[in-house]
Amino acid sequence: MNNYIRIHQVSYSINGQAVLNNIDLSLARNQFVALVGPNGSGKTTLSKLIMGIIAPSRGYILVDSTDVKDLGLANIGSKIGYLFQNPNRQIFAATVMEELTFAYRFKKHQQPQLQQQVNEMLAVFELEHLSQAKTYFLSHGEKQRVALAAILLNDPEYLILDEPTTGLDQKRKKELSSLLQKIRSKNIGMLMISHDHQFVLEQADRIIELDRGGVVNEQHS
Repeated sequence: MNNYIRIHQVSYSINGQAVLNNIDLSLARNQFVALVGPNGSGKTTLSKLIMGIIAPSRGYILVDSTDVKDLGLANIGSKIGYLFQNPNRQIFAATVMEELTFAYRFKKHQQPQLQQQVNEMLAVFELEHLSQAKTYFLSHGEKQRVALAAILLNDPEYLILDEPTTGLDQKRKKELSSLLQKIRSKNIGMLMISHDHQFVLEQADRIIELDRGGVVNEQHS
């Protein structure tokens, strides 16, 4: 098994208050892992530690065999895509097309290659008819698809999804499920933070439960 992310005896405290205690986990690219547990159990904190947004009080985290503290935020972001619970937090361009091409303005990509990749993402996420639409007026589900498409255009090797089913009805959840299956076929690993018990059971190969800052249960499908 290819352990892409290694979390070794990680603890994290704020003002002397323990948030995470001695977390020891390995996450592989060929798995869809769900991170579950009550509010305040440390799920989002763990994801921020993986992304290098905050640093552990003790222990270390490796991403692709390199310590997160040595990678830096930009390098981690090129390896791991993060989908926020609220897509409004990561969509900032005026139109769908501008959002999908924004990151490429800082890369040496030829225009025909860029357009082909963007067109592929528009097709995969069924956004062709919205390519020139104003992002402000998109529905929650449409914004989520745009955010995911933009993330995948950066060629990540792993995804972290923070409560991706929030605000979605059953139809949109089925659409999201289909999209996640397409992403999995590209050998992109996923860690999903979720309170949606049914969606977790349908999607995850492995379920890790946190409570009071520690791993209290783990199961494989």
